[in-house]
Amino acid sequence: MYLNPGNSGFEEIRNSRYVDKSGMISLVNRVIGTKQKLICISRPRRFGKSFAAQMLCAYYDKTCDSRALFHDLMIAEDPKMNASYEQHLNKYDVIYLDMTYIKPFTDGFRNTVSYLSEKIMEELAEAYPALKTSNELPSTMLRTVELTGHKFIMIIDEWDAPIREAPEIRNEYLEFLRTLFKGSGSTSRIFAAAYMTGILPIKKDGSQSAISDFQEYSMVFPGEFARYVGFTESEIRQLCQEYDCNFSEMKHWYDGYTLNGAGSVYNPNSVMKAVYNRRFHSYWTETSAAESLMGYIGLNFDGLSKTIARLLGGVEVGVDTNGFSNDLITFRNRDDVLTLLIHLGYLSYNEETQTARIPNKEIRLEFFRAVRKRQWTDTHL
Repeated sequence: MYLNPGNSGFEEIRNSRYVDKSGMISLVNRVIGTKQKLICISRPRRFGKSFAAQMLCAYYDKTCDSRALFHDLMIAEDPKMNASYEQHLNKYDVIYLDMTYIKPFTDGFRNTVSYLSEKIMEELAEAYPALKTSNELPSTMLRTVELTGHKFIMIIDEWDAPIREAPEIRNEYLEFLRTLFKGSGSTSRIFAAAYMTGILPIKKDGSQSAISDFQEYSMVFPGEFARYVGFTESEIRQLCQEYDCNFSEMKHWYDGYTLNGAGSVYNPNSVMKAVYNRRFHSYWTETSAAESLMGYIGLNFDGLSKTIARLLGGVEVGVDTNGFSNDLITFRNRDDVLTLLIHLGYLSYNEETQTARIPNKEIRLEFFRAVRKRQWTDTHL
């Protein structure tokens, strides 16, 4: 379930209309075996995070041959990327954790740490009968590396699901991650690289990050990964031409996330549903994130309701993102709420001007629905 999951997930993705994001692999390859080898990418729901995780599993997993899945993609065809592509293709033991899918096995995430430790060690013992397991996961993984000569690539999808849905286990879960990725000599001996995705950036513990060695790329600071999570405008133009869609309407409905290094970025889930259904519509309503908006914009902070009214009027508003605690419960002021809405995808953030706005028609409709449900009077809507 968790050790070397193979390439069937990415094979299914390739069997559908696939927008080539394989250039991301070259960025991960570049940091393998370096101090920058721990990567955390946070994006809203339905932004293609899981597709990228499946792609990385297929590429690194040493138990399968994935050459046929990548031979016609950018990572294999671009001469600048090809050398690292050949060097790392199917060369590692991969541990893949999709945290949303362990919930039924862990009593609603309450037994997450013990469950994962036991299952991973059990699978390692099954895969390598000569392995002498330990009582602890890190030491068992280290013994595996010493036995096989292959370091691990660890991929954690929706890393923050336990924190979002079972905040009472937050400290235990973060300590589990801290133990794996604490930056000690054993961590460097165990992992060639680690890649985590989630909705929220890494939880801050006081003034410091609880997992301090990860390089973070978020909706506030997307960095060099900006173009690889979500669809760029050039990719949208190609899709519209291929499927005979109106580009102007597509832009009106789903554009608006402007990320440094990528320009306009679109929500892949909404775009592909519009393409397949041949209908522009607010598909955001179909995600579980939509249910939470009303609660967040109704929090009792001075000036928040007027700020929401300005946003609905098309005005950009200033926001200080630095104080946000990277969770769903710790809010001190208006800026914390706005920063959360940026990470959830309800607002687009301009890194240069440090302002936020409602990105597009789809999200604007969600705001109007939430405001109507609250029947606010002080927004004058």
